[in-house]
Amino acid sequence: MNNKYILDFPTINQKVNEHRLAYLDSAATTQKPSEVINAVNDYYNKFNANPHRGAYYLSIKATEIYENTREVVKNFIGAEKAKEIVFVKNATEGFNLLAYSYGMNFINPGDEIVISIAEHHSNLVPWQQVAKAKGAVLKYLYLNDEGIISTEEVESKITEKTKIVSVTQVSNVLGTINPIKDIIRKAHSVGAIAIVDGSQSIPHMSVNVRELDADFIVFSGHKMLSPMGIGVVYGKEELLEKMPPFIFGGDMIEYVWEQKATFAEVPYKFEGGTQNVGGAVGLTAAIRYLQNVGMDNIVNIEKDLVSYALEKLSEIPYITVYGSKDINKKAGVISFNVQDVHPHDVASILDASGVAIRAGHHCAHPLMRYMGVNATCRASFYLYNVREDIDALTEGLKSTRKWLGYGS
Repeated sequence: MNNKYILDFPTINQKVNEHRLAYLDSAATTQKPSEVINAVNDYYNKFNANPHRGAYYLSIKATEIYENTREVVKNFIGAEKAKEIVFVKNATEGFNLLAYSYGMNFINPGDEIVISIAEHHSNLVPWQQVAKAKGAVLKYLYLNDEGIISTEEVESKITEKTKIVSVTQVSNVLGTINPIKDIIRKAHSVGAIAIVDGSQSIPHMSVNVRELDADFIVFSGHKMLSPMGIGVVYGKEELLEKMPPFIFGGDMIEYVWEQKATFAEVPYKFEGGTQNVGGAVGLTAAIRYLQNVGMDNIVNIEKDLVSYALEKLSEIPYITVYGSKDINKKAGVISFNVQDVHPHDVASILDASGVAIRAGHHCAHPLMRYMGVNATCRASFYLYNVREDIDALTEGLKSTRKWLGYGS
């Protein structure tokens, strides 16, 4: 078990049902290293206060800590300015911010919004609501046999009528990596804005928003080692400036009168109410941890794990794996099914051996229908996983059919 990072994660170092825990659900949420846990505890022990509101030491310190995270995120994703970083509670809130602040105000009847069939519901349902409310057309980019959006699909679906293109960089179901630069380039060629779901890419690979030329990128902290309850919307300054606030209340205002109000500058006009400073502390610590490991190192760890997992799964005749088998087109996610066994039963049986996978539709109903299945099993990997986790998975899978009365 040659992985020095395992010891940094308390949750990983425990037994479940008297077996060593093999945690294979990092696409849903990642475990937290001690550095992150300790940083959050330290904040609440020493500096807890409401930011932006007080002239006393604790509040000033909380404000400094919160705003420092904005700088850390800016540098991590290669943004130009800290004011282009907006904090939200998760990616779902981030997409709703864009849908209601940008979509509801700048989409007109007959305009087209283009997303992919592989989108998580958080990057799908908000655009359904915008299209319905504004009389716009919601169009889908479909996948090729490898589970990737093809160039032909991009060229044919993104047209002069397209005003928004919002696509995941990495599928949370298939792990496939979409040609996001090409999609952004095509969107801009017709005058559309390009939005990227970075929830499954930013934690796993180097992403530079200026190199991509994305107009917006949305991601969650809890999928990259930080606590739950903190997420990020990156947006180009000129777009954020023209968007109205989404959440109204305290700390996002400039002045308030009885019958009107004016609002704070970007990014504060989008951050109404008391913010999650503890989550921001955790996000800073998580980014520092990832930087110390090295994003290229994380890519290599996951490629080794995916390659090994695909090899081991291919040895089991009653396993169907979905999406590309090319590790250069895939991040650390594998979806599969066991013949004659429902994914929920697979997950429950594996749990008895201490193996944690996800089973279900993965917040991607349209993709499941497109694939012709109701649900899949999903194993997702991160820097704290080892080949022994995959061995535990495949050995458990070999037992699932026997548990349910099949011969093998």
